[in-house]
Amino acid sequence: MALVVASVLAAGALAPAASARPAPGSSSPAPSSSSYERAIPPLTDDRGRTLTLRGWNVEDKANRGADALSAITERHFRDLRANGFNFARLLVFWDDLEPRRGQYSARYLRKIERILDWARKHRVHVLIDAHQDVFGPAFGHRGIPAWATRTDGLPFTPNPDDWFSEYFQPAVQRAFTHLYEDPDLQRAQAAMWQVLADRFGGHPAVIGYDLINEPMGELREGEDLPTAARRIEAEHLTPMYNRLARAVRAKDRSTWIFVEPTPIVGEGVPTGLGRIEDSRTVYAPHFYNTAMEAGADYDPDAGWIEAYEAAVTAYPARHRMPVVVGEWGPLNNALPHMGRFYREAVASLNRYSSGWAGYVWCYGGGYCAVDERGRFRTNKEQTATPYAPAVAGTVRSDTYDAGTRTYRLAYRTSVRPGVTELSLPPSSRGWRVSVTGPARVLGKGARGGRPVVVAWPGSEVVVTVREAGSYGRTDHP
Repeated sequence: MALVVASVLAAGALAPAASARPAPGSSSPAPSSSSYERAIPPLTDDRGRTLTLRGWNVEDKANRGADALSAITERHFRDLRANGFNFARLLVFWDDLEPRRGQYSARYLRKIERILDWARKHRVHVLIDAHQDVFGPAFGHRGIPAWATRTDGLPFTPNPDDWFSEYFQPAVQRAFTHLYEDPDLQRAQAAMWQVLADRFGGHPAVIGYDLINEPMGELREGEDLPTAARRIEAEHLTPMYNRLARAVRAKDRSTWIFVEPTPIVGEGVPTGLGRIEDSRTVYAPHFYNTAMEAGADYDPDAGWIEAYEAAVTAYPARHRMPVVVGEWGPLNNALPHMGRFYREAVASLNRYSSGWAGYVWCYGGGYCAVDERGRFRTNKEQTATPYAPAVAGTVRSDTYDAGTRTYRLAYRTSVRPGVTELSLPPSSRGWRVSVTGPARVLGKGARGGRPVVVAWPGSEVVVTVREAGSYGRTDHP
């Protein structure tokens, strides 16, 4: 054991930030009792460790131009890490990056880099998300530049009381069609991604690129929404993702690429996406329910979470892709059944995904995770639980019991020495960590922190984390 500890420390296993580049041949899934879980591989880093991402979206939709991204500060990443999270989905906007065709903003790129440097300092992985809402500024939102918006003169009527309905305006739908089909816009979109990949591909905080947020498209006459969504995903999104993946790989050959279906998947509709011809691709659906987004309470008897899980896992199981849910979380989080929603949603997400990003880490009301003082808003504290950000081996089981506040991780270690990382959220009562098998726990973690487990290669290990009564200490066997 002493030799193992010395080896992993000498190899820099406890360096401030670990690369999340995928390891060659690291796509084998962890055993599980569920067929789709057996078929969905985990996300991995360049050491072959199984990764789990837990975190939140980070955004500034209000400011643009000279003030773009100014609402995001180092506090966001310090507070994320202090609460046990290791992941941020950073929203960036093409209209800020390339306000005039062919002219990329050096100032905007520097601002992104400053944010990534904060993330690296606080050990937070960042997914760079090319965000759009209702296409972009031509329709009063953010995303795809006005110069890349073509509507053929079709009408657009704003609906500020239901902004999502604006996706179904004729002008917006036609703009998506032109983005997908016009060769010059295809080249412009690919060039934009090459600028980002060339600049940030080597940054240690960057774990991936989300190629476009919540893509939509044009419905045909007589076509219902699920049918249209599957057709758009098959005929437009699949070739677009393959084009953009090739463009990114010309500049960055190792960072994960994240691809999304249309938001219609939130209604339990299986995606029509085809194969993405890149071995380092992550399926990144969103997890929203239409009724809850409109203000309704969670209905435990409706079966929505079960239907969503069944639908969303079919595609990544078939194509053997890791899953990371890019956005989730209702607006009205304090309604009577929302406590149950958060418990059941977190349990479901953890069954099949390698991680998730809640919406959104900000300080205030609405969707914000925390209030102005940084305290979790009602029920959102349930997102902060113990977990293992990196496991040096094959995960056998990974469960958290909210009732007993107990986390249990069982895994078989890899054949080479490695470090398994734990993340414990703050707790006034403290956490007790125990381990069975030829392993040791290193580091502090009594009231919240990041202890690690060092184990003998090729062995079976079980780690148990329990919230202590009033002892406020961690046992390190």
